[in-house]
Amino acid sequence: MGTVSIDHVAMPTVNAERLIGFYKSLGFEINDEAEWRAGTANIFSIQIGDSKINVHPERYMASLRGPTAVPGCMDMCFVWDGTVEECQRMLAEAGVEVVQGPVSRKGGRQRGAAPSLSLYARDPDGNLLEWMTYE
Repeated sequence: MGTVSIDHVAMPTVNAERLIGFYKSLGFEINDEAEWRAGTANIFSIQIGDSKINVHPERYMASLRGPTAVPGCMDMCFVWDGTVEECQRMLAEAGVEVVQGPVSRKGGRQRGAAPSLSLYARDPDGNLLEWMTYE
């Protein structure tokens, strides 16, 4: 027994509405959006497979958060199930600028030995986003 995966990470935002729109434009599902809008949930989350990103909206005060967590502090890598060209097309159709890539990177698969290419972009809070495609 031991640690086997990541369930969730958390990130703060300065503008929850803008962040929701951005991630929805990329095809991500937003959990608890209706409850957050109704005021019955303090946070919402972005679903990625079996993992999620909990988003701490601008008015959310949490004691269980990193002491220096500020909007734009995240550097996240998503695995894209398809070709790097398909990922480029998806980002372009969503109006997201690729700031670097495609570039060869070492990912988590096969302890970094699996060939991969990455594209980098930023979300509205300035978080660095990476989409990794495995060959």
